[in-house]
Amino acid sequence: MNKNIALGVDLGWVNQLEEMGYSWVDDSGDDIDPIEACKKMGANAVRFRIFVNPPKDAIWQKHEDETCMLGYCDAESVTKVAARARDLDMDIMLDFHYSDHFADLVIQDIPDAWKDDDDDTLTQKVYLHTVESLRLFKEAGIEPKWVQVGNEINNGMMWPKGSLKDSPVSLVRFLNAGYDAVKEIFPNCLVITHMAGIQSEELCVPFLDNFLSQGGRTDIIGFSYYPYWVQSKSNFELLCSCLCMYEKKYDKPVLIAEVGGEDSDEEESLTTIRHCVEAIRSVPNGRGLGVFYWEPEVDRRILPDHYPLGAARLVGERKLQCC
Repeated sequence: MNKNIALGVDLGWVNQLEEMGYSWVDDSGDDIDPIEACKKMGANAVRFRIFVNPPKDAIWQKHEDETCMLGYCDAESVTKVAARARDLDMDIMLDFHYSDHFADLVIQDIPDAWKDDDDDTLTQKVYLHTVESLRLFKEAGIEPKWVQVGNEINNGMMWPKGSLKDSPVSLVRFLNAGYDAVKEIFPNCLVITHMAGIQSEELCVPFLDNFLSQGGRTDIIGFSYYPYWVQSKSNFELLCSCLCMYEKKYDKPVLIAEVGGEDSDEEESLTTIRHCVEAIRSVPNGRGLGVFYWEPEVDRRILPDHYPLGAARLVGERKLQCC
């Protein structure tokens, strides 16, 4: 059993919320840095996302009737907030989306400035964007422990050029360019390939089979686990089975790069987290590496899209209490 796992939090909204005037308090009502608050509650790692050319105001009109806050997630801004986690002796994961906004299972928009590029040029731009971003961290004395090359890329990335269905060879080229860039700047950093929907082999296996059979390079397979989005409760036995299956089938360590539970159902959310931690610890040979909760520092009431899977409470005028 692996007891020395990463217990992580994704805090991509912190810098934008702070600029908006939000602050966090502890159980006594005293002001506390949100990253420090997470550490005091047991977190030992922080995950930050990086976009290519995000809008300056960090607001994305995802759909006509859906507005999303992005956080200040250009590489330079992330460097500044990541330094705070480093100063608290927390491990750092960087998550490259290779988009100007959120990339996930159903949206993998190519960066606007790259839309007219051919595959060779895109491969070079993935490499250069990754290298140039990571150099900022190196210059700031921040060495990430992990880097994700792509976010929830089951169906590919930078559509249509990197679609799994239509361009499986180019997809692997893009991902390997990111891998090589990481190893150039931080040779000891571990590269993560990130899948959505760990509980669904139909969502994960086609990508992983193609990627690894075509020479895709990675160190770890990471997964998202959100029972809430598939209208179910956490299933410990299924989670254990899936983690162990992927570790054995692909001979790679595994981790849960994202997990979340509904903020209004604290009992089920806590159960989900416990399931993830124990399932990761049960992976044979210590090859279960960690669990990261996605955005615990927010309350749905402060977000334009009312994202419901945070873990904080609004307790006053622009005051949040981490739970």
